[in-house]
Amino acid sequence: MNFLPGDFSFAPAPPGAAPPLSPPKPRAKRPWAAFCLLGLILLGCALAGALAPRDPGYLDLSHIGAPPSPEFWFGTDPMGRDLFSMIWHGGRVSLFVGCLAAAISTAIALLYGSVSGVAPAKADAAMMRFIELSLSVPSILLVIFLQAVIGRQSPAGIALVVGVTGWMQMAQVVRGEVRRLRHSAYVLAARTMKAGFWHILRRHLLPNLLSPLMFMVVTNISAAIATESTLSFLGLGLPVGVVSWGSLLSQADRALLSGSWWVIVIPGVFLIATLVSITDIGNYIRREGNKTCSNL
Repeated sequence: MNFLPGDFSFAPAPPGAAPPLSPPKPRAKRPWAAFCLLGLILLGCALAGALAPRDPGYLDLSHIGAPPSPEFWFGTDPMGRDLFSMIWHGGRVSLFVGCLAAAISTAIALLYGSVSGVAPAKADAAMMRFIELSLSVPSILLVIFLQAVIGRQSPAGIALVVGVTGWMQMAQVVRGEVRRLRHSAYVLAARTMKAGFWHILRRHLLPNLLSPLMFMVVTNISAAIATESTLSFLGLGLPVGVVSWGSLLSQADRALLSGSWWVIVIPGVFLIATLVSITDIGNYIRREGNKTCSNL
């Protein structure tokens, strides 16, 4: 049977008919490669004592600048230290600095952004102008200034400096979410029952802030690791006796002069792999959070 174009007619849907269902949105693919790679790096750093039994600070003067070999899998640096041991023990320090700095910046951002979100208009405007003024200054300059003021070159000191200078953008997000949530029914009910600020923050605001902030927390970890590496590369980071991925990269000038490419390439590969994995996981968390918000 042949159908002509005129044979088709499309009648309007009857009143009250349900609209056609839109196809479900495909779920974002989980970054399994990033999860596995970051998990292996974390496992290696956690088992550094068993995985790399050599002392990372031991100076083997008979193997100065040795290339990768069965005896020294990643070679040695210009001072004769085993690079394989330094990678795993230094990863502990870099990850510690990143996680502690992210925790400090998150705590400051939550407090500052929450206070700004519930403050009167003039106080809120003044607090936001302070953040905008701080963001107008390059963060690395703030880090170098505070590092010079504190003067403590330790993993905790570096994490404190990086955390204190890295909370501004997260505070802006917290402030926006708090201003959106403060007129919700459960917050108004809590205020009607004379609940205090800390009770409302702990019981009503924080649970609703976790989802949009997870991406920024993960991003802050990678940014803190990169900042610590930058400080060590500039000679403003950890002391000589403390090994980190950044302190390994600070030997780039001597390694280039001696032709020891492995001293630069191997720590750089570990640092880039960690940062890319953390960033990929953070992007996945952001996509999932945006999709959850769009389905509300």
